[in-house]
Amino acid sequence: MGPSAQEPIIRVRGLNVGFGSKRVLMDLDLDVPPGQVTGFVGGSGQGKSVLTRAILGLLPKQSGTIEVLGENIDRLSPADRRALERRWGVMFQGGALFSALTVKQNIQAPMREYLKLSQPVMDELALLKIKLVGLPADAAEKFPSELSGGMVKRAALARALALDPELLFLDEPTSGLDPIGAADFDDLIATLRATLGLSVFMVTHDLDSLYSICDTIAALADGKVIAVGSLSTMLASDHPWLRTYFHGKRARSIVAPDHAAMSAQS
Repeated sequence: MGPSAQEPIIRVRGLNVGFGSKRVLMDLDLDVPPGQVTGFVGGSGQGKSVLTRAILGLLPKQSGTIEVLGENIDRLSPADRRALERRWGVMFQGGALFSALTVKQNIQAPMREYLKLSQPVMDELALLKIKLVGLPADAAEKFPSELSGGMVKRAALARALALDPELLFLDEPTSGLDPIGAADFDDLIATLRATLGLSVFMVTHDLDSLYSICDTIAALADGKVIAVGSLSTMLASDHPWLRTYFHGKRARSIVAPDHAAMSAQS
């Protein structure tokens, strides 16, 4: 059973993750709402990717509970775990495409692992995913080394969508893209969320992405989630890291309209 419309699509309670004697996440709590794009931010080395990998089960946790799509991941049998994994898609930072496989073969990799489909059906589905993310049809037979950075991102997104997931994890999806390419990718994510009914968990440093497509923002500092809410909530926070991040020199042009109006009046 999955979560109801009111329940978080991801619920984390008391999560502790560390490496040796170093603790990275400490008694962390987080609720990710369904049907939204949630942007997850934090300073470098603060544990954003560690949290993502812990949720995905790629890193062991020391204690705490993680529920995804209404399922406690610690209580799942191997078969139930595989069934849950079919319901999410992951786009890793840099794309992480298999260099020896074509774009079409990369997209088909999760189909081969989780589904029993004929080759013609997989070929048709891969071409549909390629079109869905805005790649030309001839990209199907190209290798990652033959693609531009933006095309690699889209190919990786197509692979993340291969199994028609309900939940999409994106790790720094616009990193390495020029401003126009990053804006186009943001628009693509927003369109896919709306048309496919996705819930999106996005680790990002990109302030433009936070402003343009994120419904909710969660901020991580000192091993814990220090704030969750809208951009206006982040801008109004007195937490030192949030003030530096959202009011620094690079953030001056990215101010929520209501906050800008209040500042002009003061």
